Amino acid sequence: MEKRLRILYIGPLYFGGTCLMRFWAMKDLGHEVVPVDTEPEEIRKLKKGLFHRIKHKLLGPQDLAGTNRKIIRRVEENHFDVVWVDKGTTIKPETISKIKNARPQMIIAHYNPDDPFGQFRYGWKTFIKSIPFYDIHFVPRRVNLAEYKRAGARKVVFLLPFRGFYPNIHKPVQLSKEEKNLLGGPVGFIGSYEKERAEYLLYLAEKGVPVRVWGSGWAGKRWLKHPNLRIEGRNLIGNNYAKGICSFDIVLCFLRKGNRDLHTSRSIEIPACGAFMLAERTDEHVQLFEEGKEAEFFNTKEEMLEKVRYYLEHEDERLKIAVAGRQRCLRSGYSYQERLREMLRIALDWG
Repeated sequence: MEKRLRILYIGPLYFGGTCLMRFWAMKDLGHEVVPVDTEPEEIRKLKKGLFHRIKHKLLGPQDLAGTNRKIIRRVEENHFDVVWVDKGTTIKPETISKIKNARPQMIIAHYNPDDPFGQFRYGWKTFIKSIPFYDIHFVPRRVNLAEYKRAGARKVVFLLPFRGFYPNIHKPVQLSKEEKNLLGGPVGFIGSYEKERAEYLLYLAEKGVPVRVWGSGWAGKRWLKHPNLRIEGRNLIGNNYAKGICSFDIVLCFLRKGNRDLHTSRSIEIPACGAFMLAERTDEHVQLFEEGKEAEFFNTKEEMLEKVRYYLEHEDERLKIAVAGRQRCLRSGYSYQERLREMLRIALDWG
């Protein structure tokens, strides 16, 4: 039986975010998990204001929730086996140093789903200064291993998959015809706007394929107007996200090039929902899912179109691959519970 840990869990715990799912997963593993929310609802509302958006642009992420103070107080007043920080952009190096000095036997781990050394480097200054003070870092891309080491990291670990799915949300959902019409269609994408993604989706539309898009940042892009391209302009979260995935015949999975991702949360969530995934072909994708049996992949617009047309016409093959993709997620331990179980074991062994 695994040791029951007492964990201080620090991160943006808003509903719909994967950080909250990882928090739930740690509790599901039987650990006592104490939350410190870096972005409570009142802070998220405050950050949308013009003043704070300008301040953020000039100074980077600000600790508006008083997270550093809360962390120090929690650690000084309580015993924890592990302090787990999820994307700690506002956690100061002196905070990590102080709690480590107060509790030398405590493991301080950082989980970072984003890329502080990629294209979107703005806002990572405080975190990069803090890198040497953590005991261990878990990162989602191999290229980060050397970068974190150069920044002074003591221990950096890459795992595949790094992301996961939360079984209570990411699962097959039976939808009525009305629900499918409300959310889905033949081909869909759920995610934020990026120009390359938009170009690929527009290409499908221009070739006669009906495409529907959910996510942020798509509004106001006049060049995307096409009768076959339906842009909803809002996010789907929680159970509605899973319903959205299950409402499409084919669900596209694009990666964020600025983050240098070779797999992303959608890479796991789509198959976990029992949906047919057509994703960009990468070394990591083809390790996670067997091509043509558990998912399908593409390199070019032309290959994407060819496979979209083929699988829309071959429903039996499409459904067989979708079922196999979900089975792979279950069989290979792609849930957040299993991913975090392994990460906690590694962190404790290192400590």
